[in-house]
Amino acid sequence: QVQVVESGGGLVQAGGSLRLSCVVSGLTVGGIPMGWFRQAPGKERERVSCINRNQNGDIPWYLDSVKGRFTISRDNAKNTLYLQMNSLKPEDTAIYYCAASDKRNAYLSGGYYCYNQQAFTYWGQGTQVTVSS
Repeated sequence: QVQVVESGGGLVQAGGSLRLSCVVSGLTVGGIPMGWFRQAPGKERERVSCINRNQNGDIPWYLDSVKGRFTISRDNAKNTLYLQMNSLKPEDTAIYYCAASDKRNAYLSGGYYCYNQQAFTYWGQGTQVTVSS
């Protein structure tokens, strides 16, 4: 049974940093498509960053508004996906969800998975990020 568990959320002032972690059990994270999404109150779930591996290694995709501030990465030894979030803004406030797929495809980009959420089979329960102004 696959489980996806996020952690690392919290309350931070604007300009601060947080690192979200997503621990996966029952599935090896190395080389599989994974992503981070977020949902603010009253809004639809939004893609934030996704990653997939091709012959050149892990290829990330980022939402324009987080480029240069957020970094997605994974530690295969710890079976964990991370999202380092710097220079946080109040508009980053949301519940952040981690997603994973057990279907490898080296021909698809991280962006493909971010634009096709249905490709992700497993989702976590989310972790709250609140950025105060």
